[in-house]
Amino acid sequence: MQIPYEILGKIFVLLVIVVIVGIGVALLIGAYSFRRKRILFPNFVLFMLYLFYGPAKWICRRFSIRDTIVDEILIELRNALMLEDFKRSKDRKVVFLPQCLRHPDCKARCDPIDGYQCKRCGKCDIGAVCKAADKYGFQVFIIPGGSFIKKILKAYRPKSCIGVACYPELSESMQGVAAYMPVQGVCLLKDGCFNTEADVEEIIRKMEESCV
Repeated sequence: MQIPYEILGKIFVLLVIVVIVGIGVALLIGAYSFRRKRILFPNFVLFMLYLFYGPAKWICRRFSIRDTIVDEILIELRNALMLEDFKRSKDRKVVFLPQCLRHPDCKARCDPIDGYQCKRCGKCDIGAVCKAADKYGFQVFIIPGGSFIKKILKAYRPKSCIGVACYPELSESMQGVAAYMPVQGVCLLKDGCFNTEADVEEIIRKMEESCV
């Protein structure tokens, strides 16, 4: 039996409407949770926004809402969901920093697995993060790209991590890493390809939480 094209068209339109409404509801719930620090239906919101990431950003732009709110919701919900597991992890803790935090005159060499080896010259914020990491039992990896995360996971098998990156890269990376261990994310204060800035105080606060 052949279904008429008219009926197929109506079904398609209905599905599109359902998806758009679902995304809208997920955005509203996520925004409420993000603003009020009260997590509601986190699994539903994460599922919808990851599955329809592009359309969710498009909807935000259509309503003159900055589309990074999608990434912020995903990051904060993931942080909240994994915080207790992150606190319980007491060894093999790592911090992933993007190489764009390095000073333009950085002389650190890049290891094919570990990434850049910080010399702690004091020219950028990485040295301060490394100093705090020594205190709180974290190992710092300064990575040129996401492919290094897989290498480090295989070589070191960490049990928890803190990720630092721009909004889109952080939300995507946290989704992948969360399958292996509890993760906490900290967004860059200033993003770009170089001369970026990190929220060092927030990174250190996350380290402190793992020692509570």
